[in-house]
Amino acid sequence: MATAPPSHPRPAQPPVRRRARPAPSEPRLLLLNKPFDVLSQFSGDGTHQTLSDFVDVPNVYPAGRLDRDSEGLLLLTNDGVLQAHIADPRHKLPKTYWAQVEGAPDEAALEKLRTGVRLSDGITRPAEAALLPDPALWPRDPPIRVRTQIPTHWIALTLREGRNRQVRRMTAAVGLPTLRLVRVQIGPWCLDGLAPGQWHEVVPHLPA
Repeated sequence: MATAPPSHPRPAQPPVRRRARPAPSEPRLLLLNKPFDVLSQFSGDGTHQTLSDFVDVPNVYPAGRLDRDSEGLLLLTNDGVLQAHIADPRHKLPKTYWAQVEGAPDEAALEKLRTGVRLSDGITRPAEAALLPDPALWPRDPPIRVRTQIPTHWIALTLREGRNRQVRRMTAAVGLPTLRLVRVQIGPWCLDGLAPGQWHEVVPHLPA
């Protein structure tokens, strides 16, 4: 009876290494006030506006994301190192959001937000949470739904991690559904009075 020839393992293939994007000769950093219902990308599906409707600057990319139904500060850069530093939650860069919530936040709810809320993907890191007087913001288009029987309030939340739809999930977990969400600051960069769709350029630097 013939026997099969001995098999020889194939030599291991060396891992494919991605080439790091070369540092740009002129690093750029743009601060954009992303409007509601705009995708945080330059390409789209034809049904929603994208960043290309507001920013006509070549070779810049978002450093992190902002959900379509959220508004406010989005950073764009052509510097891959800076982009990774801003977007990677390992650097724990603080991000501050103003959330208009349904209901009346009490100290117990705020303390839960501060110490950590159990979500489906684990307990959140400690955050800063405080009641916020109604801020002077631009009107949202379309406006939020309002139920006359239920009051709304604003809270300020500062996070140092970046889970999917984290603010909305956190407020819902303490009984305060988010109706409107505006990001106002990322590390040292803030909106600085930008109207929706407006952007301005700042000197790029790695935050400490």
